[in-house]
Amino acid sequence: MTPSNRPEAMSYLSCPTAAVNAPVDLVWDLLVTPADWGSVFDVHLLGVDPPGPAVTGQVVHGETGFGMFHLKLTFRIREIDPESHHLGLDAKLPFGLRVREDIQCTPLDDSHCRVHYRCDFDFPAGWRGAAIRALLGRRLDSGPADSLSRLKRAAERRFPG
Repeated sequence: MTPSNRPEAMSYLSCPTAAVNAPVDLVWDLLVTPADWGSVFDVHLLGVDPPGPAVTGQVVHGETGFGMFHLKLTFRIREIDPESHHLGLDAKLPFGLRVREDIQCTPLDDSHCRVHYRCDFDFPAGWRGAAIRALLGRRLDSGPADSLSRLKRAAERRFPG
């Protein structure tokens, strides 16, 4: 097929939001320390390049799954703005699935914040993309909601208030 008559890729947007009973700086520290993501999110870290705190262009390799079934994940930090507590990631998942993630933390007061987690899923064009979308179904919303819930629990466990 020529690019002009190639089927359009499908996408799906999920945007969970949560109020967190912890200061924005604590939540932000969890997000910008990729080496610790394994203790917060459902991911086993395989490597962070370059090591250290989050920087634009940094690549994080990991895997998720259960038992003998493991899916490789790659995250590239696209954008980081400590002033506005915004982290932008591009994620590559198996089967050609890509996710553009934007996480925004907004302080509510000294000990509470709100976290917006936007996940824009991009599926391959054609039958492969349709099949992947059908297989994932509700997981397209429950996956980001679970990640946000894990971040909230980790932050609230670390905040004595």
